[in-house]
Amino acid sequence: MRESLQEILGSTRPILMAIVGAHGAIAAGRAVRGGADLVQVRAKEMSSGALMRLVREVITEVGDAGRVIVNSRPDIAERVGAAGVHLPESGLDPRAVRRAFPGLCVSVSRHDRLGLEQAAAAGADFAILGPVFDTPGKGAHFLGTSGLRAVLRGAGIRVIAVGGVTALNASDLIGYGASGVAAIRPFAEPLTAGPEATRLRSSLDAPRGEARG
Repeated sequence: MRESLQEILGSTRPILMAIVGAHGAIAAGRAVRGGADLVQVRAKEMSSGALMRLVREVITEVGDAGRVIVNSRPDIAERVGAAGVHLPESGLDPRAVRRAFPGLCVSVSRHDRLGLEQAAAAGADFAILGPVFDTPGKGAHFLGTSGLRAVLRGAGIRVIAVGGVTALNASDLIGYGASGVAAIRPFAEPLTAGPEATRLRSSLDAPRGEARG
C-alpha cells in the first residue's frame, strides 16, 4: 500500500473521498487541493485503454498516486501505479484481488451490517457504506441516520459513508461512527469541486458535540 494512503487510513482525521467520472481529472485535482484526501475514479462505461488514460490524468492532476483509487479494475490500478481498487458488492472477491494484487489497498461497497461483516472477514481495508440519505437513482433504499448508527455499532471495519452527503450533515456522520465520507455530485464540475471540498473538509474537521437524533 502506498505511503500516502497508509498515512490517511492510519490517521484519526475524518477521510474525505471525491468520486469522479469520465471527465473528472481536473475536478479531482481541485478537490484534493480543496481538502479531499482520496479520489476514486469511477467510469465503468469506459474501455480499458480510455480508463487507463483517465486514471493517469487524474494522478497527474492530483499529484500523488497514493491518493487515487480505481473502481472495479485492479489490473489498471496496478499498471498505472494507483494506490488501490474499489470493488462493488457484486464485483470481484476481495480475497482473490488481495492474492493477485498484494500491493493494492482493497476497498468494497456495502449496504448493510451483514455486508460489513463479510467485508471485514474478507480482509478489506475499508468499506464504503450507503446510501445514507435519499439519493437520485436509489429509490427508497437508504439507511437514514438511525440505520447508519445501528449498522456501524461495533462494525469491526473502517467505514466511509456515502449517499446524500453535504457540508450540513458530514460532521454528524462522523459522530455516528463513520471514519469519513464520500460524494459524487459535489465533485461533478471542475468549477465547484474545490469549494465543495473545502466546505466538506471544514464540516468534517469542526469540533463535534453529541450527534443529533
